[in-house]
Parts: sequence; structure tokens; C-alpha cells
Amino acid sequence: MNITVKSLRSLRCLSRGWRCLSSRQGGAMNVFDRSMKRKQKEWASSLLDSDKYDYLRDEVGSRVADRVYDVSRTFPLALDVGCGKSHIAEHLSKDIVERLFLTDISVSSLRNSKKCEMPAQCVLADEEFLPFKENTFDLVISSLSLHWINDLPGALRQIHQVLKPDGVFIGAMVGGETLFELRCSLQLAELEREGGFAPHISPYTAVTDLGNLLGQAGFNMLTVDIDEVQVHYPGMLEVMSDLQGMGESNCAWNRKSLLQRDTILAAAAIYKEMYGNEDGSVPATFQILYMIGWKPHESQAKPAKRGSANVSFGDLSKINKPMTNPRT
Repeated sequence: MNITVKSLRSLRCLSRGWRCLSSRQGGAMNVFDRSMKRKQKEWASSLLDSDKYDYLRDEVGSRVADRVYDVSRTFPLALDVGCGKSHIAEHLSKDIVERLFLTDISVSSLRNSKKCEMPAQCVLADEEFLPFKENTFDLVISSLSLHWINDLPGALRQIHQVLKPDGVFIGAMVGGETLFELRCSLQLAELEREGGFAPHISPYTAVTDLGNLLGQAGFNMLTVDIDEVQVHYPGMLEVMSDLQGMGESNCAWNRKSLLQRDTILAAAAIYKEMYGNEDGSVPATFQILYMIGWKPHESQAKPAKRGSANVSFGDLSKINKPMTNPRT
């Protein structure tokens, strides 16, 4: 299969799988069955050929590691939240991260974690309940795990809490445009064959909410950017099989447990007709949201005071105009 990455600039007009997590305060949403997600990850990690399903996590993990390298400092102690099989740590050097804690809800994932240069300690922990003291870590990283959390605002607040002042959080999560091809094909097939449709793709966070959530959690100097990773498969059934092998099957409480055979065949035909490539393959799009946020510290750069500017924006239009000497 081929993987291509490009910047996302277009909006999809059908069936957005967005989870609304805007700025309002209140109780945590209960969208996902976390027990089911743990079982899915345990099953996927225990497969004899589980490594062949790591291509997306390895790709995104390397891109998160690149962002860690962009920060010109050494981190004495770091935490990987929802590490899986340590898809970020394998790309980091001990010159950048001296010690690392790996956390995940899956025992099998931690047991099968990949080797890394720095000393690492595995901790079985839920991303929603981090068992660490306040002001512990210099760096917190996370890749393709936060999109399964019910209380994402609360999880970000906990990450902020365990960071030391001037510590940085660098993460990646799946965005709302992910798997729009599969989502649309299944919905159209169910409408045609069954007269209605149920959700089969989990709801994801919209990029427009992410900056607000980071700000509410207490982070500053925020950076949010988007990549679109497109993977090509022989057909829709292969897409669904690989999602299962990744441990990325739907675990929403309102998921439909079974699909009728006729509906699956119709969805596969719709998928190929609407999105198929000339060579017979079909694309599956993964929208990846990357985020960077810093815990405030007095040494960090601060915006200038309001009204302290000595140049007017109105003067910018005069920059390219030739200067004339005043008459004497």
C-alpha cells in the first residue's frame, strides 16, 4: 500500500464525523466504551502479524518526533500518553529525551513496545486518569490515542498539571475528516438497503475546537496544524480489516454491532465508484491534527502591552512607495 501526505485545504460536504467539544464547561461526555477499546487494543497487539498494521502509527509517530526535535532543548524526563507500542520513542534519541515513561491501557501493547535509546519505564494507566504528581515532566507526548478519550478537556488539563512550568506538550490525534470515504459509503448503502443508517465510524474532534481546548486547559504559545495521510487499499473490506488490526474499530456506545451482507457489498461498490482510483484501488483518508502547547512560565516571551506599538498599520501601504526628498 502507498502512503501520501499533503496539507488539508478543502472541506468535505458529506457526513462529517465531528465531535462537538467547544469551549463550554460541564460534565464529561460519555461517547466511548473504554472497556471495549481496551479489549480491541489487547486483541490487536496480540496478533502474530501485528507489526504489519503499524504503518500509520509509525508514520505519525515519526512526525511527532520531528516536532520534538524542533524544540532546541534536552528533556530530562518525558511522558508518552497512550504510547501503544512506543511509536514515538523509537524515533527519539537519548540526547533529546534522557528518561521516558510509557503509559497505555493495553498490557499487550506495553509488553510489545519497541526498543528505544533512552531508559524507559512502562506504566499501565488510562489516558483519562494519569497517576503522576503535579509538575513532574519536562515533556509530554502523545500520538493517535486522545481521539478515544471521553473527557478530552479533562485529559488535557491533567497533561498540563503533570508538566513542569515551561514544559511542553506535543501530540497528534485523528481529526473529524478521517475516513470520510468509508463513512459516506456505509451511510449511502444503509439508506439504500435498510432505509436508514447508524454510525459506524467514531466521532472525532474538529480542528476548530482544538485550540480552544488547549487554551482552556492552561496552555499558551499554541500551535495547531493539519496533515492528511492517504492510504491506498485494494478495496473497502481491506480498509475495514486493517482498522481492526490497528485496534481502531468503532467503540462508541451507539455503534451498530452487525452489518448485513448486502449492505457491505453495496457499500464496497459505492466506495469504489465514488472514490476509486484508475488502478482499481481505493483511498482511505486520515486527517491528523498536530498540537503543541506550553505550560506558562515567567521566562517565556510575552506579548507587548496594548498601545505600545510605534508604527501604524496604516503606514504599511507606504513601504513600497519611493521616497521623495523634501524641497528646501
